[in-house]
Amino acid sequence: MSRTCQITGKRRHAAHNVSHSNRKSLRFQQPNLVTKRIFVPEENRTVTIRVSARALRTLNKKGLRQFLKEEGRSL
Repeated sequence: MSRTCQITGKRRHAAHNVSHSNRKSLRFQQPNLVTKRIFVPEENRTVTIRVSARALRTLNKKGLRQFLKEEGRSL
């Protein structure tokens, strides 16, 4: 399973490790993903998703239905 947020689509970013002598080597910055069980009242069941910590905070603030409507996605 790839390290991708299932709601926002956040993925890894390419960056460089820079040494003291300014030599650069490729590295990847991974998103902060959390496996979370969320109750979906429309379907009367829980769904397990991998979501970024930032998306989880927004989801807690706005609610599942409003957040998915703004993102243009659905479960």
